[in-house]
Amino acid sequence: MKKILYLTDLYYVAKGRKYYEEDLYITEKLKDCFDVVLCHPKNSKGFEKDVDLVVFRNTGGVSGFKTVYNDFVARVKQNHIKTFNEFVGKADMCGKQYLLDLTEAGYPVIPTIDDIKMFSVLPDVTRYVCKPKDGADSIGIEFVHRDELLKRDSQQKNILIQPAIDFVYEVSFYFINDKLEYALYAPDKSQRWNLKKYDCTDDDIAFAEKFIKWNSIKNGIQRVDACRTKEGNLLLVELEDLNPYLSILELDEHTRNCFITDMMDALKNIL
Repeated sequence: MKKILYLTDLYYVAKGRKYYEEDLYITEKLKDCFDVVLCHPKNSKGFEKDVDLVVFRNTGGVSGFKTVYNDFVARVKQNHIKTFNEFVGKADMCGKQYLLDLTEAGYPVIPTIDDIKMFSVLPDVTRYVCKPKDGADSIGIEFVHRDELLKRDSQQKNILIQPAIDFVYEVSFYFINDKLEYALYAPDKSQRWNLKKYDCTDDDIAFAEKFIKWNSIKNGIQRVDACRTKEGNLLLVELEDLNPYLSILELDEHTRNCFITDMMDALKNIL
């Protein structure tokens, strides 16, 4: 059987999510078709030449081991290591710069700036959100009132500024390659990870596919996170193209089995 190096952090603590349960479930299924070894990216170098494919999964925010992550990506490109996801994405894989790029390009995304001099780009609201460009899992997020924000240094280019959207709910669309597998949403916006099945409309699917097409990934799992505004529109919150949590254990059995089957097929196609 082909050998897979499955990168994860089984001890990573995330609010509302149990990474280790999800990855233990997935790897148990993968063992039916592959030889699988698990380790943290910090320990992957010694195994990379002995496997056929590296699967990058629930490692948590890579800002916590940025040098290790950058070295890993450099080895992937230099040594032509096969990976899933493949490291060609333009979204969270590279930080949050894409939110600025998508705003400038006119995509349906929460308006984002990194310079207070561009404040007129943002809608006039009471509170704004400041977040680090290399952040993840809400690390470093700060809610700031308008007057306080305008007093800040306009040259803090490592910080993104967005309006605090008064949304109705958040919804996530989960893709393998370019196929939509399922969608989940949080009916109670105060409980982001208390998710229920979401029945997509054609417009919803078109919205999510717009960002999948914009990105460059042909082999991998992506999660399109969006919020539904009170006006009924969807706005992109995040395009997670590195290691999206899948909430796979919250799915019904049929959807979960279909996802695993499609994931196995995607891995086999790479190999």
